[in-house]
Amino acid sequence: MINKKGQTLGLAIVSSILCLIIGMMLLNFLMPEITDFRINAQCSNAAGIHDGVKLLCLVSDAAVPYFIVVVFSLVIGGITARLSL
Repeated sequence: MINKKGQTLGLAIVSSILCLIIGMMLLNFLMPEITDFRINAQCSNAAGIHDGVKLLCLVSDAAVPYFIVVVFSLVIGGITARLSL
């Protein structure tokens, strides 16, 4: 007979992979919005940009890596939460 860890580990892995797939699909919807913001804020114009817009450009550049880290954290957390039952 399988204990609780063995029964729920497979479900945790499958649901975490599903969460990863959905998160990466949502990333495709996020990328055009970030590109539009960077074009409208003229983030590539280094000479004509002021401090407030520089900060917004840095935050928009960091949005995609932060989103990926959050998705991977959810996936790893979902798998490891089942291991500690």
